[in-house]
This record gives sequence, structure tokens and C-alpha cells, in this order.
Amino acid sequence: MATIRFTSHLVRHRPAPLIEAAGGTVAEVLSAGMAGDDLLRGYIVDEQGRLRKHVNIYLDGTLIADRLRLSDKVGPKSEIYVLQALSGG
Repeated sequence: MATIRFTSHLVRHRPAPLIEAAGGTVAEVLSAGMAGDDLLRGYIVDEQGRLRKHVNIYLDGTLIADRLRLSDKVGPKSEIYVLQALSGG
């Protein structure tokens, strides 16, 4: 199973333990891992399942390519890191 980790900044606002979930894509793993936790899901993706503007996801140390469908392929030992992106000036 893939592992989902959340940055400490996000965890401060919404408790999010280390999650293990199965799936072949980032979308599938996140959906399985956040099932039943609508508040956590709402921080990460919008109503259409797209990644929110100020959230980044790294898959095995590389920024995911598909922010709309989250279709990047996930391996059985992959690590997904969810973090809030910084913006402003």
C-alpha cells in the first residue's frame, strides 16, 4: 500500500495521521485514504476532485504532473506527500 503523509502545517489545522491506502493513481489512493473524512478531503481537493490551488502533492519526491485528474501512477510502496503551497509576495 502507498503511504500518505501530511506536512505539520496542515496537521496543525486538521489532525491527519499517516495513512496507508491502496490504489493505482494519486486520485485512487487519496480517495481511499480520506474516505469518511470529508473535512480533510475538503482541505486537499475541491468538489470536482481537483487539487486545491494552494496544495501541492509530491509522489516519491517529485511534484505530480496532473493536478486536475490526479492520474499520476502510484506504486505499492509509493509515498505521497501533501503540503500547502506558499504564495504571496
